Amino acid sequence: MEKEFWRPGNMLYPLPVVMVSCADDKQKPNIITLAWAGTVCTNPPMVSVSIKKERYSYNIIKNSGEFVINLVTEDLIKYADYCGVKSGMKVDKFKDTGLTPGKGKVITAPLICESPVNIECKLKEIVPLGSHDMFLAEVVSVAVDKKYMDDTGKFNLNRARLAIYSHGEYYGLGQLIGRFGYSVRKKK
Repeated sequence: MEKEFWRPGNMLYPLPVVMVSCADDKQKPNIITLAWAGTVCTNPPMVSVSIKKERYSYNIIKNSGEFVINLVTEDLIKYADYCGVKSGMKVDKFKDTGLTPGKGKVITAPLICESPVNIECKLKEIVPLGSHDMFLAEVVSVAVDKKYMDDTGKFNLNRARLAIYSHGEYYGLGQLIGRFGYSVRKKK
């Protein structure tokens, strides 16, 4: 197999597409779309998002110490793209997209009602890394859309048709190809 070698760069794809909502000290809300988001720890539950210092939401989150990670579905991807290319300094993204700001359980930053999962986060630390700073946060509450709950009380997130980002393009997740541990499970 022949390989071509490139300069070092981030090629860890696909990534989740998330809309991060926040609010300044006057409670003016904003949404920033990020693909640089991930799980950091299970106990305590912690996540990270990486944001450039030049982005409007950077100082809002830095100063408020809180934000909401809102998962993005295929139906929401056009709004996510809009919120990633327009600056909240110039436009009201909630108004322009028609997305609904909702009240969270613990923090004052708004959640996006149309999202199937809203993860309320309290900022713990900002780690300067270079082009982006990583915002490490503790998850303090999670809201899920009841329409994805089944009769047994199981949350069926995959029915939401989540979107992903890969090398400049958006995709749906596609079909199920296995479940955790299936490669070592004993056959009946």
